[in-house]
Amino acid sequence: MKRTWTIIGVRDVPASFKWYQALFGEPETLPAHDYFGQILDTDGTVLLCLHRWGAHEHPSLMSPDEATPGNGLLLFFRVDDFDMTLKRARALVPRLEQEPQVNPNTQTAEFSLRDPDGYYVTISARSAPGRRQRATRRPKRLQPTQVRGRTKPRS
Repeated sequence: MKRTWTIIGVRDVPASFKWYQALFGEPETLPAHDYFGQILDTDGTVLLCLHRWGAHEHPSLMSPDEATPGNGLLLFFRVDDFDMTLKRARALVPRLEQEPQVNPNTQTAEFSLRDPDGYYVTISARSAPGRRQRATRRPKRLQPTQVRGRTKPRS
C-alpha cells in the first residue's frame, strides 16, 4: 500500500491543526510541535501535514510571500459523514466558496471552502446517494464437470 503525505505551509500550526480537527469532527489535540503537525484519521492514516512557513530549509515552504499559498493546489477530501462535515464547515467559515452540489463527474455531493491560510478545500461524499458500492469479487475458479462418471475439465 502506498500513501501520500500532503504537506502545506501554514502561518500558525496549532491554529490550523485545531481548524482541521474541527472540520473533520476529530477530538481536539495538540500538534507534535509548534512548527509541524499531522492530521490523522481514526485509523492513524495521515490525512494532511501542516508545516510552519520558514521553519526549515525546504525551498517550497520558506515563505507565503514568494508565491500565493495554494496556487495550483486543491485539497480534496472524501468523507463518510458528508452532512455533519458540511455543518461543521459552516460553523468554521463565514461563507462557503462553493455551496453543496453534485459533481457530474463523480456523481457525489461536494462543497468547497477556504482554510485559515487561504487553501481551497473541497469536501466530497464518499459515495453517491442511493448508489451502492460494488463489492469486489474474485473471479470464479473453473471447476471440473462430471461426464458419465468421469471428471472432465470445463473448457
